[in-house]
Amino acid sequence: MKSRRNFIKNVGLAGLTASFSTPLLAGQQHGGKMIHQVFFWLNEGVDVAGFKKEASNLGLCPTVGQFFIGEPAPTEERGIVDSSYQIACTLFFDSVEDQDKYQVDPLHLAFIEKNSTKWSQVKAYDFFI
Repeated sequence: MKSRRNFIKNVGLAGLTASFSTPLLAGQQHGGKMIHQVFFWLNEGVDVAGFKKEASNLGLCPTVGQFFIGEPAPTEERGIVDSSYQIACTLFFDSVEDQDKYQVDPLHLAFIEKNSTKWSQVKAYDFFI
């Protein structure tokens, strides 16, 4: 029975991966939507709830399609999971151009100016969906 469950689990995972990935051939341009994920490592003593409230305003930028903010989930410790950050934001854009506009949006720039002293590290990951 265990091998049947593993087979179903592996086939289900492969199907899920296939349904979310659209491989690009060399030289092709992707014209679709993209996700911009930002992870913040806050300085000691920073009010996490207050920072989260400030960061939530990023979802008000006009080119942001969807916005999610959260803290690390208390999942099982595994070597591949990095839960050392305090806040993560996920922003959906209809295009790279919309994400480019977001980067210079006054709300985004004001957030950075007001809050950049609150983090020790920030990392962003961008990818097409």
